Amino acid sequence: MQPNILFVFADQMRGMDMGCAGNAQVHTPNLDRLAAEGTLFRRAYANIPVCGPSRACLLTGQYPLTHTVIANDLPLPEEAVTVGELFRDAGYRTGYIGKWHLDGIPREKWTPPGPRRHGFEFWAAYNCSHDYYRLAKYYRDDPQPVEVEGYEPVVQTDLALEFLAEPDPRPFCLFLSWGPPHDPYPMVPEEYRRLYDPKSLQLHPNVCDIPPGPNSLAKDMDCRETVANYYAAITALDAQMGRLVHHLDTFDLADNTIVIFTSDHGDMLWSQGKMKKQQPWEESIHIPFLLRWPGRVPAGHVDPTLLSIVDFAPSLLGLAGIDLPLEMQGTDLSPAMIGLEQNGPDSVFLMDIVPVDENRKQGLPAWRGVRTARYTYARLPDGTGWLLYDNLEDPYQLINCIDDPAFAAIRAGLDEMLDDWLRRTGDPFVDGKEHIRRLGLVAAWNAREELLDPGGKEILCE
Repeated sequence: MQPNILFVFADQMRGMDMGCAGNAQVHTPNLDRLAAEGTLFRRAYANIPVCGPSRACLLTGQYPLTHTVIANDLPLPEEAVTVGELFRDAGYRTGYIGKWHLDGIPREKWTPPGPRRHGFEFWAAYNCSHDYYRLAKYYRDDPQPVEVEGYEPVVQTDLALEFLAEPDPRPFCLFLSWGPPHDPYPMVPEEYRRLYDPKSLQLHPNVCDIPPGPNSLAKDMDCRETVANYYAAITALDAQMGRLVHHLDTFDLADNTIVIFTSDHGDMLWSQGKMKKQQPWEESIHIPFLLRWPGRVPAGHVDPTLLSIVDFAPSLLGLAGIDLPLEMQGTDLSPAMIGLEQNGPDSVFLMDIVPVDENRKQGLPAWRGVRTARYTYARLPDGTGWLLYDNLEDPYQLINCIDDPAFAAIRAGLDEMLDDWLRRTGDPFVDGKEHIRRLGLVAAWNAREELLDPGGKEILCE
């Protein structure tokens, strides 16, 4: 019997911010239950830690230069092969609910039935919105959006329960994409905000003040209050995860349903004196990954396998016994997920190809890097080494060892590892604007620049 798939992912949620991941400050009883009844992958990473590109990696199992969504608000090509199409063609009832962010601009556009939905038949999605607390908006099969009062994750979970309750003999594959804990951080119901006292929070040791200024991403925000709201949003999502798991348990669906909870990337939240994502530090790249499949996935297991977002699609297909298309570049880690011995990847390939939006405002460069079980390494397009951390000895990445002679041999090995990734993925590691030209994305890029960043736009010539 083919297993059902319930794939739930948050937006901008750090992997370390769950009770089961070691942060006892965050109340996550339902996620902790998933970990107790399944497996927590403690080394799960976003290859390109920013929304649209990461989601394209998730659905296609490809790296960004292959699926071509190299920056936010560039559309996923219609011809891209995704898990939606592959599960549909394997006889599954497919559904997608929540944030999509793969249909270009404008962000409020309707994605009609057809190839731009990439195989998802049930559709209750919105291209991109982060207004969680007034009207939850989503499109079905009509160009007029549906608007519902209430907290958006609750509305989306209601829709998911509606999908799960449909009488249909086919197995289901549902992707549910919640917007929080992505900013705006205060948009959380008061019942969850009351659980957190900003003054009593223990912040990461690498948290630094961010200088004020007109372009500061921390402008008019208090660090402790923001982190408290961020944790409150995670707890709010945890409650919705509990509703979903309760439904599976109540209607005897649990034993044959693969449940996954993860995120598209993390959030710096003042660590290293930075905000948001697109960066190689742990707070940006490290994501949660919980997997439950009773009787098949080890219960209460913490797995050290390196797992990245490009591996999600091939691993899901492997768990379901569906053949992988040749186009997928990620690794099928399903044997490790069910507790079998497997030689997993020795590193995760990391990148930010085109610094835009928040990274542009923070003056951060394009970069490529690797995360191994122990080290994080990143370098710049001109070959200059940028960051090197020993995460075993320095888990909060307080000491950059890039120029330390004691790390020369380690750096050389990481450079070789990164060069191998560049060769394997056909990445010439040129300037981001040159990638846009080579991929034929100039028109799409200029359109997003005109609409989303008119004050700082960078218009390109062919």
